[in-house]
Amino acid sequence: MRGIAFKGNSIAETIDYPDISPSSEQVLIKLKSSGLCGSDFMRYKANVPNEHNGELRRPGHEPCGEIVEIGKDVTGLKVGDRIIQHHYEGCRQCNYCLTGWQQLCEVTDKQEYYGGTMHGGHGDYMVAHQSTCVILPDELSFETGAYLACGASTAFQALKKLQISGLETLAIFGQGPVGLAATMFGIEMGARIIAVDISEERLKMAKSSGAWQTVNANNGDSVAQIKELTNGLGAHSTLEAAGLATTRVDAVESTRVFGKTCLVGEGGEVTFKPTPHIIHRHLTMLGSWTFSTFGLAEAAEFTSERKIPLESVITSRSNIEEAPSAYKKFSKGPPGKFVINWD
Repeated sequence: MRGIAFKGNSIAETIDYPDISPSSEQVLIKLKSSGLCGSDFMRYKANVPNEHNGELRRPGHEPCGEIVEIGKDVTGLKVGDRIIQHHYEGCRQCNYCLTGWQQLCEVTDKQEYYGGTMHGGHGDYMVAHQSTCVILPDELSFETGAYLACGASTAFQALKKLQISGLETLAIFGQGPVGLAATMFGIEMGARIIAVDISEERLKMAKSSGAWQTVNANNGDSVAQIKELTNGLGAHSTLEAAGLATTRVDAVESTRVFGKTCLVGEGGEVTFKPTPHIIHRHLTMLGSWTFSTFGLAEAAEFTSERKIPLESVITSRSNIEEAPSAYKKFSKGPPGKFVINWD
């Protein structure tokens, strides 16, 4: 079977991997679509191959496909099911695993990550434990399922934490795939969206997706621009999806008194001033990291029932043979979502 290999130093190749079969509680998934995610770049750009315990691992943690074989002890799933694969696996017995948060597994040596410690979705097939499979609604395409497998559902989970409503103006910092999904979901939840970025291309996508206003941080102080749009008060809520110190501080400072901010973008460092930034402004500060299997199912159902056009964010498609070139293009930071497709 064909699959991608990260060889180190931003080199990706399509190679042949051994054929695979599911164990008793696993399913074999024929991939239909697999998303590229910014968090893959740590492994793509590393100076060593993407290996675990000395063995090469296929990347890809946004898999969506069809079950073509099941293990003898699998229950609740069948051959032909269309599924989104949740890319974490834990002990399946602790409190976090039982509530679908396997990435928070309390048993350290049972924590697995598809695309890292285990083979991921950038291949013709993959095996996955039955507990990581979420049914893809019939109305949704495999491409939309791949988007939901990480980026879009991460945005949905953060908006749920912020308890977004139609009474609010929400400023979203960063209009990459996570931020654009948050823009689209936030609009459907009723909020007025202020989309913030430094890329005019991304801001145009946000505007075409329904953002109320856009703010280009290259054109001046984004905090001042947001306050000007909100009668000097600031946004009711802010969501930070860029993972930069400047955007994190700007997200806090552009939130009004008694407002809420949610940090989603990972990595880096930031310094907040507790008194003026948080205490004296009664700010509620939240963090949100991915989602549970139940949260993934909820995001998929919301997308299906509300007809959220997530596919409009997908700007680049490739097959498995062309995927190494897609990674080169994606690493340059163009707008939109990239996917690898089969069939």
